[in-house]
Amino acid sequence: MDRDSKTMHDNAIACSPLAQLKGVMKLMRPKQWVKNGFVLAPLVFSGAFLDAGAVNHALLAVLLFCVGSSATYVINDMHDIERDRRHPKKSKTRPLAAGIVSVPAALILLAALYAVLVWGWFVAPKVVMVIAAYLVLNLAYTFVLKHQPVVDIFTIAIGFVLRVYAGAMALDVPVSSWMFITTLCLALYLAAVKRRQELSQSGTEGRKVLEKYSVSLVDRYAEMSATGALLFYSMFVMSAKPELVITVPLVLFGLFRYWFVVEALDGGESPTDALLADWQLLFTVALWVAACGWALWPVQG
Repeated sequence: MDRDSKTMHDNAIACSPLAQLKGVMKLMRPKQWVKNGFVLAPLVFSGAFLDAGAVNHALLAVLLFCVGSSATYVINDMHDIERDRRHPKKSKTRPLAAGIVSVPAALILLAALYAVLVWGWFVAPKVVMVIAAYLVLNLAYTFVLKHQPVVDIFTIAIGFVLRVYAGAMALDVPVSSWMFITTLCLALYLAAVKRRQELSQSGTEGRKVLEKYSVSLVDRYAEMSATGALLFYSMFVMSAKPELVITVPLVLFGLFRYWFVVEALDGGESPTDALLADWQLLFTVALWVAACGWALWPVQG
């Protein structure tokens, strides 16, 4: 054990049990669970949100995806621990790098998360199969793909598509081609903006792959993806769900507002933080969900 590792290990031991518990929770990154709301998309668009059984299955899928995504964050933080210790911000905010949580404790947490997924296999095997694909994809991302320009952005985006597939598997409904391509474009937009903000705020020091990008390049990626997301969503609404036409302006406003948060308020490096920190974005998402529920509410004959 080198000097830095020994110091971090001693710090973890010295922390109070409450501080270590908070560190373990932070290691799971519960704020990022907001992304798993994509799992509920099939529940909304299938109109099954009034079926108690369907709601229970969808919520179980969200829970299992939260467990799976937390497992990927633990692995990522363990892999990046040495680099995070040299980072001025992450050395204080990442529990492993800051020494609040020890590596053995992180391994125990990881084993517990995997145990929950094993239990989930017996309850919702199709959902866990999708989560297993997500885990494999993120392992590849952590060790290889995040160093490959363009591939790294698409890998992040595919993770969102897999969330939608997990929701569909939970309800045993097909994922329409419209939902697939719209989700992919929206996720590419969020991933491109994330890279843009990393470049503009930290330069190329934060990630090695950022040396291959420029702000103007990822701006074009983001613009192309946002246009595609709006276009395909609108085509989906016009052709398959015309009653959802009232939600198109909300989607357009959401894209505009998110770009404003990125450009004017210097957010966007974490899409979750940008969403939770801006009340107008939160209100737009809530209004979109309410509008979808109202438009898709079954009409009693």
